Amino acid sequence: MPESLGSFVGIIIFVAILIGLFSSFVSVKQGTIVVITVFGKYRRILTPGLNFKIPFIESIYSKISIQNRSVELEFQAVTYDQANVYFKAMLLYSVLDQQEETIKNVAFKFVDERNLMQALIRTVEGSIRAFVATKRQSEVLILRRDIVEHVKEQLDQILETWGYHLQDLQLNDITFDDVIMKSMSQVVASNNLKAAAENEGQALLITKTKAAEAEGNAIKISAQAEREAAQLRGQGIALFREEVARGMTVAAKEMAEANMDTSVILFTMWTESIKHFSENSKGNVIFLDGSTDQMQHTLKEMMALNLLHTDNVKK
Repeated sequence: MPESLGSFVGIIIFVAILIGLFSSFVSVKQGTIVVITVFGKYRRILTPGLNFKIPFIESIYSKISIQNRSVELEFQAVTYDQANVYFKAMLLYSVLDQQEETIKNVAFKFVDERNLMQALIRTVEGSIRAFVATKRQSEVLILRRDIVEHVKEQLDQILETWGYHLQDLQLNDITFDDVIMKSMSQVVASNNLKAAAENEGQALLITKTKAAEAEGNAIKISAQAEREAAQLRGQGIALFREEVARGMTVAAKEMAEANMDTSVILFTMWTESIKHFSENSKGNVIFLDGSTDQMQHTLKEMMALNLLHTDNVKK
């Protein structure tokens, strides 16, 4: 009987040694820090990898993740002009660093994770509400970056005492009451219509100006062309008359040398003119005084012109 009792005690001791041996080794995952206490008092921290602790004396108090964590927020704020603003945000935070004091703050500042999250969310909401309360409704939408910077500035020191760091705050959505949203849409629509009207007016002004410039340039070009054409026509008529006069002079000189009457030339020009009228006239009737007296009168005038031109050439 005593031998059986001794064997049983030995087995118990052996099992206890095995349990103590296996419990003395602690495997810590990557991205995690383990806090060790001795009889409830902080002792030390264990980093990722295989670690050793004193069995039955040291115990694991908590496992703290040093990875980034995120939480979504939805809350309401009131602007300076009493407009309700609704925010949807995403908060990204993490443990400040892996130093021992930081880990102690993370492990012992709050009772549990739920209390930490409640304090963190309420602090962020309070900071944003305080900032928005000093701004008007029309300013909130364009101050998204300023709101984020204000929150980070206010929270960094507070979170550092808790052992945390605010990585990022994203304001994903900012909305107002339906009445305000509709009025803002109307303002935007009216501004767009005003801008469209101004642009249309500018376009019409440019079109009219360019058309006027084009018309003015066309008139200048047409006038220039008409002037050059008139000048060329005048030069042509002058050259034509000069050649006719030169030809008549030569013909009259030859006929005078041949003792012929030069009035034949004028009569020939008279008949050629009548032929030209009949061939090129668009009308059906040509009114021409063909009497002997009128013909003699016309011939005398043409002869007088011929003599005048001959005298001018001789001079």
